[in-house]
Amino acid sequence: MSLGPMQLWQHVLKILSNELNNDMSFNTFLKPARLVSIEQDTAIVDVPNNFTKSVIEKRYLNLIKDILSSVLKKNISVKLNINPQGFDSETVPADTVIVDDVPEVKSVLDDTAPSLNQKYTFDTFVVGNSNRFAHAASQAVAQTPAKAYNPFFIYGGVGLGKTHLMHAIGHYILGQNPLCKVMYISSERFTNELINSIRDDKNVEFRNKYRTIDVLLIDDIQFIAGKERTQEEFFHTFNALHDANKQIVISSDRPPKEI
Repeated sequence: MSLGPMQLWQHVLKILSNELNNDMSFNTFLKPARLVSIEQDTAIVDVPNNFTKSVIEKRYLNLIKDILSSVLKKNISVKLNINPQGFDSETVPADTVIVDDVPEVKSVLDDTAPSLNQKYTFDTFVVGNSNRFAHAASQAVAQTPAKAYNPFFIYGGVGLGKTHLMHAIGHYILGQNPLCKVMYISSERFTNELINSIRDDKNVEFRNKYRTIDVLLIDDIQFIAGKERTQEEFFHTFNALHDANKQIVISSDRPPKEI
């Protein structure tokens, strides 16, 4: 079949997501990248900044080369090009490449972890008297995961910045250590994935997904109140991560005694 660069790159991302099990760094660093063209057996891939380029070069470049070479059935090299402006353009290169039909790849769990919001960083957080301690504690957690406060529980009303701080922690940790496996997820999504894993007999995959990460950021934990099966699974996940000295961050609009 004939694919343009955009369609080819979406296929590569689909394979990568399956290989990497959609971890947080995949969503943060690979999804924003774009295949611009294939020129003389070299894939030109645009990335937004030097940091993203460095992470992809260290972690994913060989895998991307292997996937492209396999799909196109010839040796392909990859050149990463920093082009911040290119990510606002909707133009698509006209050149195409020919690839054989390949089966669709599905991830182990249909529901995947959402990516970190690029706008939610410590730099964009507005510090006030009501959240100054939460901000300082969040920075301490980000700077020394699993050492300062673990688990770290953020409690406050709706709209006071709990989710912003959780994303900021994730961004900071990945910035310091791109190899760190960080996962942000809402407790509602956690519950839905648990239900799906039970229905599809994928309990092992579910547990492996959540018990082999380095930092778990779970938002709105109050959602699991009254859900005994979800509470039990979260309890075991919590213990597994805590025993392995992994960082756990939890947010809620209710105090712990009311959950």
